[in-house]
Amino acid sequence: MASALLANPTYQLQPSAEQVALQTNYITNFNFLNQYLPDTYEKEFERYGNRTIASFLRMVGAEMPSNSDQIKWAEQGRLHIKYTNITSAAAINANTATFTVADAGVTYIAIRVNQTVMIQNNTTGVFNKAVVTAVPSATTFTVAYYEATGQAFAVSTQCTVFIYGSEFKKGTPGMVGSLEAEDEIYSNKPIILKDKYSVNGSDMAQIGWVEVTTENGATGYLWYLKSEHETRLRFEDYIETAMIEAVPAEVGSGAIAALGQAGVANSAGSQGIFYVVNNRGNVWGGGTPTSLPDWDTIVSRLDKQGAIEENVIFVNRGLSFDIDNMLATLNGYNGAAVGQSASFGLFDNDVDMALNLGFTGFRRGYDFYKSDWKYLNDPTMRGGLNNAAATATGTITGLLVPAGSTSVYDQIMGKNAKRPFLHVRYRASEAEDRRYKTWITGSAGGAQTSDLDAMEVNFLSERCVCTLGANNFVLFRFG
Repeated sequence: MASALLANPTYQLQPSAEQVALQTNYITNFNFLNQYLPDTYEKEFERYGNRTIASFLRMVGAEMPSNSDQIKWAEQGRLHIKYTNITSAAAINANTATFTVADAGVTYIAIRVNQTVMIQNNTTGVFNKAVVTAVPSATTFTVAYYEATGQAFAVSTQCTVFIYGSEFKKGTPGMVGSLEAEDEIYSNKPIILKDKYSVNGSDMAQIGWVEVTTENGATGYLWYLKSEHETRLRFEDYIETAMIEAVPAEVGSGAIAALGQAGVANSAGSQGIFYVVNNRGNVWGGGTPTSLPDWDTIVSRLDKQGAIEENVIFVNRGLSFDIDNMLATLNGYNGAAVGQSASFGLFDNDVDMALNLGFTGFRRGYDFYKSDWKYLNDPTMRGGLNNAAATATGTITGLLVPAGSTSVYDQIMGKNAKRPFLHVRYRASEAEDRRYKTWITGSAGGAQTSDLDAMEVNFLSERCVCTLGANNFVLFRFG
């Protein structure tokens, strides 16, 4: 059914703040064709409310300094060993067999003589248990089966193997070789963000007669003051959204030629949160999970990852409503059924009280807390993309972020450290702090740095975001 909400009024997508009180925003300009001076409200009406979107990283992350062009850390590998693409060179019912491991990226196997393994047919599920008798090469191993019937599947059948223990004869030497911990090394590089606000000295002397305010509390009757504060707020928003949206430049790309080192991947750009979770995390490709079985699928995946007890889901309005509707239905409410009532919370809703149709969280295997993410709703950012094509491939509807911190080996510090799953590293040293720099140049507004008849406010930050344990994140998108 088509929406009954008409298209007008729409929202303005272009910045509304001007540097000075021009004809388009100076409302007390007097027209001598009119008999009376128009009545004017002296305070600007904030029709769009709080327009800033920088809140996500402040809620879930932390900031810490770094003095290098590259941030590196190590994340622990799996404790147990498993390969999912192995094939046997022996025929069915054979008592021994040699397997070849063909898992992607595996150049040597961590399987040793006298370890006991379980081998399962990937298609039918039939399995054998065996003891390893030899490791002929870097990617092959030989086993002797415990079952008298021998191998339960045919030659060249694709199987999975995992180690569950070991067994030795009496009076024999111990295990050959050492099984070392396997770490995965990740890195990211900071990017430099800049912005500038400029107003000439003459315009600074012009007074606007409407009181203006901005989201950070600045107030006054000078339009240029409002514009400077909005430039600052816009820059703060970009600092955060760059950490969310940044991507590394590929070899051969125009960005490498413009900003990086030719032929060197990742020498320009950075790995933002969306990029990392898309490539190393979990992706829900159906847009919005709308039923309990959908969330059961997500919980089952989290069971196979870090099993973090508490998680926060940052959602757009569509996913927020889908979660509310799912929980309402489970709680006995059905808007289409007569005689059923909404009984959310500790007390039943009464006809004389305001009906609360929203939920802040739920527990299904783990604790999930729901939070609206303004960035995904803002029409000038990703919210506008969602409105234009709500189910378009790649449209992001939410992000699940594990709460708390994790322990990693910091390559720069050279020791283990506790870090939030999401945190920002900014360039800093004893002589220079580039977390958030601002300085004024020119000769107007009290600045005396040059003969330029203007005031220029400069902004700079150099930073990157580190997404630790991306396997514990879930990105909700279409396609």
